[in-house]
Amino acid sequence: MEKPIVKDHVLKPQNDRDRLKIIVILAVPAVIENFFQTLLGFVDTYFVSQISLAAVSAVGITNAVLAIYFALFMAIGVAANVRIANFLGANQPEKARHISQQSILLAVLLGILTGIATWFFAEPLLQLMGIEDEVLELGTLYFRIVGIPSVIMSLMFVMSAILRGSGDTKTPMMISFVINGINALLDYVLIFGFLFIPELGIVGAAIATVVSRLIGSFALFFYINKNRVLAFRKDYWQLDKDHLLELSSLGAPAAGERLVMRAGQIVYFGFVVALGTNAFAAHQIAGNVEVFSYMIGYGFATAATILVGQQIGAGNLDEARKYAKLSIQFTVFCMTLLGAVLFFFGEWAAAFFTEDPAVISDIGTALKISGIFQPFLAVLLVLTGSFQGANNTKFPMYLTAVGMWAVRTVLVYLLGIRLGFGLAGVWIAIGIDIAFRSVVLVIQFQRGQWMTLEKAPEPESQCHPQTNKENMSTNSNNY
Repeated sequence: MEKPIVKDHVLKPQNDRDRLKIIVILAVPAVIENFFQTLLGFVDTYFVSQISLAAVSAVGITNAVLAIYFALFMAIGVAANVRIANFLGANQPEKARHISQQSILLAVLLGILTGIATWFFAEPLLQLMGIEDEVLELGTLYFRIVGIPSVIMSLMFVMSAILRGSGDTKTPMMISFVINGINALLDYVLIFGFLFIPELGIVGAAIATVVSRLIGSFALFFYINKNRVLAFRKDYWQLDKDHLLELSSLGAPAAGERLVMRAGQIVYFGFVVALGTNAFAAHQIAGNVEVFSYMIGYGFATAATILVGQQIGAGNLDEARKYAKLSIQFTVFCMTLLGAVLFFFGEWAAAFFTEDPAVISDIGTALKISGIFQPFLAVLLVLTGSFQGANNTKFPMYLTAVGMWAVRTVLVYLLGIRLGFGLAGVWIAIGIDIAFRSVVLVIQFQRGQWMTLEKAPEPESQCHPQTNKENMSTNSNNY
């Protein structure tokens, strides 16, 4: 088989086998990175579960609120990722470099604002969840330690997205591996104490998270500056209203999508909390086990966003569609296999977190339901990434709003609370929402109503010729 041809930042495959190879080469590092991040959540939950189920609920509730912050940070990352891919596909490396630095500035501003919000409103935000006093006290403590320095979270999200937008998915993977190892080690030492270090409990878990993210932020900053496509220029650190507006306009719908999702999640989390602390702890543990299945979906969604974005930037619309379809097909195959693992081994995994037979049973039931809906989740994740790569961030936002509020939240209440199905009803409702949104996205994709082309840059083969030459070499190495 001939190797794919690389020209002007955009790979030119000869057939579907070449395309699939390119997708896999880009996706695998992102999958591995997601695996380590998921493993970290698994390890965190395990260590925290050794403190108490109340501590598990406190961290889970806090993360539900922090997910609103993540939504904002990820939105900037999505916008930066897409525009960098577009500009590189159109042979405009200086614009890619400029917008990457502007996205870092925007991340800093947003991180500072969310940190201030945490300082003043940590406890009131958690009180909205209607949690018990013990959980509230632990959650407020954890939230303040992790959330006040949220600029670190913001920078990690955005700088990882910048590297991926340039086609470099390996560096974020390696950094994730290192900082997750550091986090796990610090978790053990700070939660349970070691030698002269006292036992800090949930405070230790929070400190471990912040320290590892800080190390990751420095590492990402260093590697972006080493990247020959994106290396920083001093004159690009001045705020540029046009690029900030561009990032905001593209990122706002992505932020809206995640905010709608997280707001709805907070509401239906309240329904789960009403089922009792043990039920909510089971829900959180099941979520931390299930999220292993997301690692493949998000990894291939990342590849789809990069490749579709580059092809849109280069004006190769048919090629963008082919990459999206292949990404969907391969991801469905992989996540169906993972769904079978969840279905048959869910209770076995649950036993690592608790010895309570009722909680183990609830976790097993939730994971069986999740396993059935994995193929739909694969379609949803990859097509959302494809839409975003095609500069269409609005439709996923609208669809998420309908799915979360008209389908998921309503059904969680009806099935979980009113009809008395408990946690099983909650997970059935989640699965129905995922299936509904995946079907709608497929229909839009088949109709060809998934690209937004008016903002895609025109190819500019003569722009900064020397930089282009360097960037082509670097980009080929990234693949």
